[in-house]
Amino acid sequence: MEIKKILNNNAVVASKGNEEVIVIGRGVAYNKRVGDHVSEETIEKVFTLENEEMNRKYKALIADMPIEYLELSERIVNYATIKLGKKLSESLYIHLTDHIHFAVERTRSGMIIKNGLLWETKQLYKEEYEIGLEALNMILEQFGVILPEDEAGFLALHIVNAGMNEEMPVVKKMTKIMQDILTIIKYHFRIEFDESSLGYYRFITHLKFFAQRLVKGTHYNRDQFEDMLTVIREKYANAYECAVKIRKFVENQHSYQLSDEELMYLTIHIQRVVYKKESTTI
Repeated sequence: MEIKKILNNNAVVASKGNEEVIVIGRGVAYNKRVGDHVSEETIEKVFTLENEEMNRKYKALIADMPIEYLELSERIVNYATIKLGKKLSESLYIHLTDHIHFAVERTRSGMIIKNGLLWETKQLYKEEYEIGLEALNMILEQFGVILPEDEAGFLALHIVNAGMNEEMPVVKKMTKIMQDILTIIKYHFRIEFDESSLGYYRFITHLKFFAQRLVKGTHYNRDQFEDMLTVIREKYANAYECAVKIRKFVENQHSYQLSDEELMYLTIHIQRVVYKKESTTI
């Protein structure tokens, strides 16, 4: 790879075939000039630039960022990838680096920011939140700074974001919508969820993608589900009644019209998570 621009001693912009990439590594630019080739043994991470705007943001961030933060972010992303068992967006490295650097500096100066979605994050994204807590341990080991629990929630949302390839504002809206829907179900049935159950995990997964469609304004419209919805409505009348309440809520609050398919699947998932001890079949 040929060096096109030196960002700092630990980062360069280089050409890789027809692509422009950012190369990270301790001393990767030491004694190097534009036009030289990157030494393979110094490479720790290579970022493929997705678009011009991302290109600009990456370069600006990395140029002023101590290498320790980039290395720590890679450790956290590797840990998260193993724990979740899925590929995460490469942009997570940059978002985590930026957030952790700012959080450490804020905490050192005595400025603490409260996380208004901490409770929801702990309830809805348990795995990601546990990763966030482990990240706080890594930060303590690396920088000797104790970050508040709120930061574990912020980091968890970044990880959720990377898993769904969405921007943070979308993830925050999704989280609030999911919590509102869970509250409607709890009030309707006067229950508390068994958050350790497989049914609850499946339901949260369904809600996550439902909330994503709602925020992005995408819909399902398949008329062939009308007959099946009639069967579901009769078989699971109470769950259907609750699903209708949710439909009215999202229509009023978010101007989103549930399709018959969405209403049907929502009813089935409610039935399963509420009546978990019973056999729920279609």
